[in-house]
Amino acid sequence: MTTTDSLRSGPGPGPSPGADGRSTSGRSTSGRSTSGGHLPVREHLPAAAPSAAPVLDVVVPVHNEEKDLRPCVLRLHDHLSRTFPYAFRITVADNASTDATPAVAARLAAELRGVRYVGLEEKGRGRALRTVWSGSDAPVLAYMDVDLSTDLNALLPLVAPLISGHSDLAIGSRLARSARVVRGSKREFISRAYNLILRSSLAAGFSDAQCGFKAIRSEVAERLLPMVEDSGWFFDTELLVLAERAGLRIHEVPVDWIDDPDSTVHIVRTATEDLKGVWRVGRALAVGALPLDRLARPFGDDPRDRALTGVPRGLARQLVGFCVVGALSTLFYLALYSLFRLGVGPQLANGGALLVSAVANTAANRRLTFGVRGRSGAVRHQAQGLVVFAIGLALTSGSLAALGAASGSPSHSAELAVLITANLAATVLRFLLLRAWVFPARAHAHTRAHSNTPTCSEPEDLR
Repeated sequence: MTTTDSLRSGPGPGPSPGADGRSTSGRSTSGRSTSGGHLPVREHLPAAAPSAAPVLDVVVPVHNEEKDLRPCVLRLHDHLSRTFPYAFRITVADNASTDATPAVAARLAAELRGVRYVGLEEKGRGRALRTVWSGSDAPVLAYMDVDLSTDLNALLPLVAPLISGHSDLAIGSRLARSARVVRGSKREFISRAYNLILRSSLAAGFSDAQCGFKAIRSEVAERLLPMVEDSGWFFDTELLVLAERAGLRIHEVPVDWIDDPDSTVHIVRTATEDLKGVWRVGRALAVGALPLDRLARPFGDDPRDRALTGVPRGLARQLVGFCVVGALSTLFYLALYSLFRLGVGPQLANGGALLVSAVANTAANRRLTFGVRGRSGAVRHQAQGLVVFAIGLALTSGSLAALGAASGSPSHSAELAVLITANLAATVLRFLLLRAWVFPARAHAHTRAHSNTPTCSEPEDLR
């Protein structure tokens, strides 16, 4: 990798340097060097002397863009110089270009204040962003495509929530209701279809994964980038999906966007690689293979919340999750009972269906209701879940036995009334035992996360 850097920062105030010459809002104080525990609480980045390290580092990844690179950088530099109130840097990241792009980038770095050139020996937009973002000293990192299809007036609204401490990531959206987009029907269809796939398969909540206009806080990038495997066009999507699953705050900015008719992106090949990436990420999330707990933010960005120590959190969400899992488990049980009943008697069919559905119920509550990820403790949780199930079964069976002993030959309506009452009691008991006994770390973690001194050894995600 080669680097040509104009050592002068861009115009506008920036963060003041610390004793080691680094920005006080950069890695040395933002928590980027921490290896575990929570992310630090988001704070508003300070503005200081123009000679300090930049607050914003905008990366422009390029490959064989000798024609468009110079007008792009000149226009971007002029816009930032006139409108951006903080110190900035523009980094041209060349992905193994074979034309005159490296020479053009080097000349721009020599001519313009706050512009640098980084040359990479391998192609890949994701690889370029990972390399530059990992080595940048700016607390806010962004990137945009070299064609500048996005109106630059959206740049300050994009990064402002990150500078203020409101959000962790920010993306431009061409699919937002108030966005204005000019592009062909083919690209419009492909973009909407791809984002529909993300919403249906990965439960993505953001609207536009592929818009080349994004920003991230540096301490988030430090934790998140090692988890992102892709080095090409799927890099953006993987980054956003993992951030969203970890509970990080993603800010969306509607943009004005005009399609570049000379774009060199190979649509079919890119779409194929994206679908492979969707499958890979979906499988990793399903088995809990990603340590998303490393991206947890401590509760308490609002000082008023820090005083609420000892108050259990997430109870309402857990109740909703428990009810949903319970309803689905009941349907699963009925389907299994009908299937088993074809070959065995009612008692065996009932026992088998109850056993399988209980195992599935515990697994679903573990992952969805109480948010426990990974395989650690899964066998113990299943064993405890079976004990909880047996207690509930004993309660319902005992109620029926007591009814029979009291009335001799109870009516069907009386049996149903007793079963409904007993099942309600068993359901409440099951939820309390799951929360207090099977998954107690969840309740404790929420309590610790609301204190002023969050621990760094909690193994579970706090979302």
